[in-house]
Amino acid sequence: MRLEIVDVGPRDGLQNEDETLSPQTRAELCDRLAAAGVPRVEAASFVNPKKVPQMAGAEEVVTGIQRHPGTVYAGLVLNEKGYERAVEAGVDEVRYAFPVTETFAKRNQNTTVADATELSGRLVERARLDGVRVSITLSAAFGCPFEGRVEPEVVLDIAERVGAAKPDEIVLADTIGVGVPKGVRELVGGILSSGVTVGCHFHDTRNTGMANAIAAVEAGATVLDASVGGTGGCPFAPQATGNIATEDLVYLLHGMGHETGIDLDALIECAQWLTDQLGKELPGQVHKAGNFEPVAG
Repeated sequence: MRLEIVDVGPRDGLQNEDETLSPQTRAELCDRLAAAGVPRVEAASFVNPKKVPQMAGAEEVVTGIQRHPGTVYAGLVLNEKGYERAVEAGVDEVRYAFPVTETFAKRNQNTTVADATELSGRLVERARLDGVRVSITLSAAFGCPFEGRVEPEVVLDIAERVGAAKPDEIVLADTIGVGVPKGVRELVGGILSSGVTVGCHFHDTRNTGMANAIAAVEAGATVLDASVGGTGGCPFAPQATGNIATEDLVYLLHGMGHETGIDLDALIECAQWLTDQLGKELPGQVHKAGNFEPVAG
């Protein structure tokens, strides 16, 4: 099966790091990921830089990228102003983070679930007119840092309402890393039944990220988010830790016979480069252990 990997390292991977990389360095990270064959790169977050200083200079990141043919460059947005900034900067895709609980909506975006539902439909309409892809990411879909367990019926109801606007895809985000394979299969299967493309975004907070990714693929998801080196975490979600590492995910998927179009050796070099830029060891494993051709070839 051909699977599409979205590397969110330049955005989700870096937004919670102590070290703030310059827009130029973040643009270079995007270039390196694209050169490794990553088909989609989440390049920046168009949010208030006072609240997330690591994402300051989002426009500079996007304009500084050396565009690689065939690579889709995305920007994360939380509101309409962010959407406008992203489109003006020249992204190919807008990814709207939709909070599925009222408390997370208030704390993360100062909105409500009802208002987010209305906004998501409006952003899909605007994206069609502006000629950009649009993805709706359901944040905290498996559990909320403030309200706890999120019932699957709640997520599926939101997905149905959001899906009515026909976004390019709906992404289930395990923002705080509490999901398990059984719940992943249930949600992916439930959303797929409506005919929309389903993606998944997993964090490895409780060491379930890879198991969840495989469960998602087995249930029919064709898009997976991951972060080079395993960096990342939501700054507004207490105890959230890194995303699943892109190089670890690609190694696993290739070993299982799936295609990604990614050069794993080049991706490993990218993770090693990012390690040097951040000046610390990153959570991912394959960039330290290396490729193993009989399995990953």
